Amino acid sequence: MRVIVTGASGMVGEGVLHECLNSSLVKEVVVLGRKSCGITHPKLKEILHSNFHDLSPVADQLKGYDACYFCAGVSSVGKKEEEFYHLTYKLTMHVAETLAKQNSNMTFCYVSGAGTDSSEKGRLMWARVKGKTENDLVKLPFAQVYNFRPGIIESAPGMKNTIKLYHYFKWLIPIIKLISKNGVVSLAEIGQAMIKAATKGYKKQVLEVKDIKELAAS
Repeated sequence: MRVIVTGASGMVGEGVLHECLNSSLVKEVVVLGRKSCGITHPKLKEILHSNFHDLSPVADQLKGYDACYFCAGVSSVGKKEEEFYHLTYKLTMHVAETLAKQNSNMTFCYVSGAGTDSSEKGRLMWARVKGKTENDLVKLPFAQVYNFRPGIIESAPGMKNTIKLYHYFKWLIPIIKLISKNGVVSLAEIGQAMIKAATKGYKKQVLEVKDIKELAAS
């Protein structure tokens, strides 16, 4: 496969990129980002573009890809709904619509989050916005769309973009695993599940932690 990864400067995107670079099923990875991911690899190239709300200047470079692993995103903390909607829904949809026009056979995998509100009517602002994003992505003319809802994510050694908060609670992860086998998903499992989603498909379009782990192990 030839794949596109967004959000490679974040924790999830870096993990997914790492799995793609190490997978025999992936022959080329393009990182679409605002800044360099800082990684050099024979499979890897980068398309740097500052405005994700207007991809027209680089659209021609986004043709001929089999999958997009959309890992870009922002926290809702401190943001009003209008701002979060602009940075989450509008940005994601513009990228997805651009890619759908260029790649009709593409599989699009979107990193959402546990607790996302598919009804779009709940009390949590971020969950409503993510729910609308998920719902509208599946309407686009991709070959396949999968919405990934990881909960607590376990990082991996050597990752540079692990969020600072993770270092304060990572000691809890073994305890959470004992209490609930589906309470934690690793970066490796997310990346492997995305690769499997594009190569073999999955029975659901919305993947909770249990589904991510199942697909990664298949």
